[in-house]
Amino acid sequence: MSHEKYPSPTASVGRGSRPGANPWVVMVVLALGTFMTLLDLTIVNIAIPRIVDGVHASLDQVLWMLNAYSLGYAVLLITSGRLGDIVGPRRLFIGGVTLFTAASALSGLSGSANLLIVGRVLQGLGAALLAPQTMAILLTVFPPERRGPVFGAYGMMTGLAVIAGPTLGGLLVTELGWRWIFFVNVPVGIAVVVAATRLVPDLRPGGRHRLDLAGVALITSALFCVVFGLIEGQRYDWGTVAGPLSIPLIIGAGVALLAAFLIHQARRQEGEPLLAFPLFRDRNFALMALVLSAMSFVIVGIYLPLTIYYQSVLGLSAIAAGLVVAVQPGAMFLSTAPANGPASKRLGAHRVLTAGLLLLAAGAAYIA
Repeated sequence: MSHEKYPSPTASVGRGSRPGANPWVVMVVLALGTFMTLLDLTIVNIAIPRIVDGVHASLDQVLWMLNAYSLGYAVLLITSGRLGDIVGPRRLFIGGVTLFTAASALSGLSGSANLLIVGRVLQGLGAALLAPQTMAILLTVFPPERRGPVFGAYGMMTGLAVIAGPTLGGLLVTELGWRWIFFVNVPVGIAVVVAATRLVPDLRPGGRHRLDLAGVALITSALFCVVFGLIEGQRYDWGTVAGPLSIPLIIGAGVALLAAFLIHQARRQEGEPLLAFPLFRDRNFALMALVLSAMSFVIVGIYLPLTIYYQSVLGLSAIAAGLVVAVQPGAMFLSTAPANGPASKRLGAHRVLTAGLLLLAAGAAYIA
């Protein structure tokens, strides 16, 4: 398949932009936006016990507070990548940061669990809007021979967010209250919007693009049904929700819609699909997508029970629990440079990857 079928979304520079902007400055601005979204993903876990007391949330509502963010992020992520092709990645990045910042303010002001869940959904949508745009912009402003160190530095900056989340969350919850885990995003978000407007080049599509509305509807409905069924399953004892509607039926409908989405995308491969199948013909790409999914499943899934266990069972303070949780992302941060250094190249990437996965599995088994 020729390259022209998947043209770059960043083929030209819009009027009023800064084509000569320092690429490293651009990288820092983009990393700050990503930093904010990743910080919020981890900072909320440490505050869950205080949030439960503050808004009198049930266990189901607690799960929705955490998963509403992931749901909003998941249903819009693929779509926002295509929207970046249509309107330009800088516009989507700024729009995503703006939405995320406003949603953070709404979450902090929430007086009920349901309103907080709405705020979390909007945060996830904002994060999904900005996430694909960062890579599109970085791949344009940095030539191929300079991308290795850039992605290493970018990864370390985002890794700092994962480390800072539990520790900063513990400090804010203890000293100022749980609402400040959301309010802290507001000044950061405003600063990122101003910096992005002034310093990030306004890259525009090189040609006209169209949004696959049918594909968007299918993937959004599929993900919603699957996630809703998994979250609410225990509440309804994995049985009937109302009338003929049941949890297995909802999850089954989600799987069926996902299959319909894949069939629909297969028929659109000659046009502009939301999901480009040729990418998965690359063995390394397909394998790493699977590995990253498995790692996210383990790492993100283990945070919630651990933070509740530390505070509600062991009786640790929010700060102490945050410091204990921060050990894991701290180890990830410290190992990033060696894992991408000369020693890793001599050993072979596959050996380093295998060792890392085995250590992750062993650590999870030991904790269990």
